[in-house]
Amino acid sequence: MPDQLLRTFGAYVHIPFCASRCGYCDFNTYTAPELERDGTTVSPATYADRVIREIEVTRTSLVAESRPLETVFFGGGTPTMLSAADLVRILGALRANFGLRDDAEVTTEANPDSVSRAYLGELHAGGFTRISFGHQSSSTNVLRILERTHTPGRTWEAVRWAREVGFEHVSVDLIYGTPGETDDDLRATLADVTLADVDHVSAYSLIVENGTRLAAQVKRGEVAQPSDDVAAARYVVIDEHLAAHGFTWYEVSNWAKPGGECRHNIGYWHNDDWLGIGPGAHAHMQGTRSWNVKHPAAWAAQIDAGMLAIADREDLSAHDIAHENIMLRLRLHEGLSTEMLSESGRNVAAQAVVEGLLAKESFAQGRCVLTDAGRLLADGLVARLWD
Repeated sequence: MPDQLLRTFGAYVHIPFCASRCGYCDFNTYTAPELERDGTTVSPATYADRVIREIEVTRTSLVAESRPLETVFFGGGTPTMLSAADLVRILGALRANFGLRDDAEVTTEANPDSVSRAYLGELHAGGFTRISFGHQSSSTNVLRILERTHTPGRTWEAVRWAREVGFEHVSVDLIYGTPGETDDDLRATLADVTLADVDHVSAYSLIVENGTRLAAQVKRGEVAQPSDDVAAARYVVIDEHLAAHGFTWYEVSNWAKPGGECRHNIGYWHNDDWLGIGPGAHAHMQGTRSWNVKHPAAWAAQIDAGMLAIADREDLSAHDIAHENIMLRLRLHEGLSTEMLSESGRNVAAQAVVEGLLAKESFAQGRCVLTDAGRLLADGLVARLWD
């Protein structure tokens, strides 16, 4: 029980709908034509009631769970494909079944062109405290390659609306390293970000995922393969620009102004506890990981039958947990305690200090903290520490 009290408790709610599919996307999301082709009745209009039913069934399976939720995150897909009233109803069901701390962080992702000022006002009045807009780039050419539907200016209009209706925290997501993106494109994007009233930025290098339209375009030679060297150089530019404007990195791909860190995602990186609601959603509770069936039709059939929609579960061994702690915590600005490493791992970490990948001063105090150079090579360093 003492260990449980130290673990934060959150909920992730997956909304698997998008108005259109971006060419680079391999997330568990579906457009209306795709759902119609699959012959399912699941749609944004019928979704909220089933999610609420899943929350209620989940509550009965966790009768001993007495902690209120500290964070809730609606992701997708495009959560704002649902009405604001439905998102608020789902949040209400989580509050009624599990409780919600007075200072709870409640986040939704949103496409800039899927919201209005009135919509955002309804969300905030219903208990949402944080919103994350998928901006990606201020270049119309980059947005075209990524097959995004919004204009660059619409993001900043949506940010302004969110602040006007009272959202405490506003974040934007960026994608860098897209073929065709120029240095000037990135600089213009960053200039827009730092002029906007946002307190959090997530920036991700474009990855070509198998099975996506972008992967097919790269294979046919229509689009160039993204360059790792270009991506690394762009990361440095992003970090330097954001640091100069009051943002501090707290995870390799995330920067925030003081107090703007995403508490829900920090719970993931600390390997804390969270519920997973919706098709394909993953959960983690006290060393047991589970995940729901992926397709909305199969998920809905289970929920309609009054059952949980869990596809499988895994009890993590001490070996698994140790690996995940290294993989997750090293990415954080706070770093990884050397106590979490084996003797050989500490030897590798000492060598990484010599190589300039880990900070010497922090290591002397018993922590592995990435240097600027180390952030660029974080994945490789994790593998070395574990091996």
